[in-house]
Amino acid sequence: MDEVSRLAKEAILLFQSIFKHLHLTPVVHFELEGGYEPPLIGNALQHNHANLGRINYQLAQLGINGELKPEYWRNQWEYVSLFNGQSPLTEAHDLARAMMVLPQLFGQQGIKQVFIKPVLWAGDTARLAKGNKTIFANGTQLVHIPNAVQINVSVKDSEGKNLVPQADFGEQLQQSFLQSSLGCSLIYLPEEEAFERLGLKRNYQLDAELSSPEDISGGHQGSIALYKQHGKHNQLMGETPLIIGLNQQVLLSQIDWHATARVEHRLGAASLRYNPYLNVLFALANVFCTVKQYLNQDEQFDISIKQAAIKAFIPQALPTSLHCKGHSVGAITLFREQNWLSNTLAEAYQFACSARLLSAWQPEDSVRLKTALLNQYHPQPVLLTNK
Repeated sequence: MDEVSRLAKEAILLFQSIFKHLHLTPVVHFELEGGYEPPLIGNALQHNHANLGRINYQLAQLGINGELKPEYWRNQWEYVSLFNGQSPLTEAHDLARAMMVLPQLFGQQGIKQVFIKPVLWAGDTARLAKGNKTIFANGTQLVHIPNAVQINVSVKDSEGKNLVPQADFGEQLQQSFLQSSLGCSLIYLPEEEAFERLGLKRNYQLDAELSSPEDISGGHQGSIALYKQHGKHNQLMGETPLIIGLNQQVLLSQIDWHATARVEHRLGAASLRYNPYLNVLFALANVFCTVKQYLNQDEQFDISIKQAAIKAFIPQALPTSLHCKGHSVGAITLFREQNWLSNTLAEAYQFACSARLLSAWQPEDSVRLKTALLNQYHPQPVLLTNK
């Protein structure tokens, strides 16, 4: 395990001990998109050749709480974590293991190239007809396919009830993500191609085909979305079919959106440089920032504590590169200059000390974590201090 992952793991354990002390359970789930090169059998490419059911069986045998599903485009797949009650740390560990073993599992089916990368260049040839969302145009125009990593976050109270729909907890959690995501964009956009992914719709006229986000925005359809009654496509959330007709039409269903309400961070780019531990840490830091607003004088969680009204969030442009270009500040510089993560970890450490919680995390580890991440992008070591 590299230094960034090791330190992020210790920070995750710190947050988990705090939430356990407060009788809260954070729920973090990943969705990771990827693709593969279809094998050539005879003279023909065998699209959608992979047996995902076989791979899912193998993932289960390995104890990984996740499964693959076919995605919208040919030869594209999505890893979706399962709701098995795993801790955030286990969730990070499962995704890290899945990213490592999936190329091997696909390879056992004769698929030699598996892609965990921000863009599948010329990944498909179908293009939607202008003004239509379902009819494809004739021809073989290329489509560049973005691959995302999404994090879904919610929190359960001491009775196991979802806090996101209670009071304005969900809005406060979303606001925390909105405020912290620009300075921490290096965490979820870890390579240069991740920024090319953000511009696919604009640069390649793929507005009709792609729904991937381009900026930091809120609401229930933004890049950091709060799902309560409605989801990204305005669909009803928490709908469970009860009776299905012969033609697979749902005849009767029940709706419980309270159970499925969550904040979904949709900005992450699939990449072999994407660090699941660091991104779970980022999620838990935002949960902590939200939870601390509801602590009473006895340092106990109280959802009834009134919060100040949230101002409307104006969408923010993301950096266009890892590096500074002209007047555009790069993701590396933004991360180096932000102090939100270090300050949040410092507050968490102080809370743990006050509550007499055991933790291997030390105050200087915040600087070590930041330095270790920045050093992955610099040939010469970056030296940071607490000053």
